Amino acid sequence: MVHAEAFSRPLSRNEVVGLIFRLTIFGAVTYFTIKWMVDAIDPTRKQKVEAQKQAEKLMKQIGVKNVKLTEYEMSIAAHLVDPLSMHVTWSDIAGLDDVITDLKDTVILPIKKKYLFENSRLLQPPKGVLLYGPPGCGKTLIAKATAKEAGCRFINLQPSTLTDKWYGESQKLAAAVFSLAIKLQPSIIFIDEIDSFLRNRSSTDHEATAMMKAQFMSLWDGLDTDYNCQVIVMGATNRPQDLDSAIMRRMPTRFHINQPALKQREAILKLILKNENVSSSWLHGCPQCSPGPAQGVVCEVMCQGPVLRTWESFVALGVAAIKGLHGLLCEQEPWLV
Repeated sequence: MVHAEAFSRPLSRNEVVGLIFRLTIFGAVTYFTIKWMVDAIDPTRKQKVEAQKQAEKLMKQIGVKNVKLTEYEMSIAAHLVDPLSMHVTWSDIAGLDDVITDLKDTVILPIKKKYLFENSRLLQPPKGVLLYGPPGCGKTLIAKATAKEAGCRFINLQPSTLTDKWYGESQKLAAAVFSLAIKLQPSIIFIDEIDSFLRNRSSTDHEATAMMKAQFMSLWDGLDTDYNCQVIVMGATNRPQDLDSAIMRRMPTRFHINQPALKQREAILKLILKNENVSSSWLHGCPQCSPGPAQGVVCEVMCQGPVLRTWESFVALGVAAIKGLHGLLCEQEPWLV
């Protein structure tokens, strides 16, 4: 039986040290146990931490300071593209002069010369721009060149970024897309293959997906209420017919990036082969032989052709060298014949 005097007497030095040691061990074990349980419950925690580090690094690169971001905005900021790292200009795009001129007038000019149009509601940059056309015609290239020319922050949004297994998290991520873009404006939210993300809604859609799309469109509509907001949602697709009608309404500015015609193919070839030793007659006649492939296909063919031709030359030189060596040996040693 413990006497009351045992509790009233002061602890000795060894007892105090032992108590502190036991409490430290208990606290450390509790901390790591809770941390292990949290990591086990949320297996994406490590990815979120890495995304946060990547976002902080990108924010420093693009010169954003004194801007506080939430956890969800940090996840979206990991998809920022540094304008200095985009080595794409209008001179890298051939055969689309009309589209480039329209983009400069409707999108870039109101952003770069904001002070000229700030008192006009009608002369503000569009809140939605759609680039549609066959694959490989330069839609993504145009989006990057537009962002670089306008001096905008470029958010390359992946649809998978907005999906989360926890209920309600996708809506918070969708809200973070627009709140981040507003904090970093002027900015462009680019969604490649937008038809896979905002396709026609149906009754068979999952509840979480439907709520996330509704949240995205509601926040998108909010951009129209602030005329000074310089946030543009730009999408690219080769299947515009699959887009929801509500999305098409929010993208009034649309550009059809079609397969290049004869003169456009010639301009593309001149751009690709500007540093190559090619005769002008071949350069003029080659576009007439091609059936109108996309710019990406033309570039790929131009890369594959010289490689194949080089290997053919190497093989021919190799065979000639072997024959010459065999003849030389036969002269030295007749028995090899």
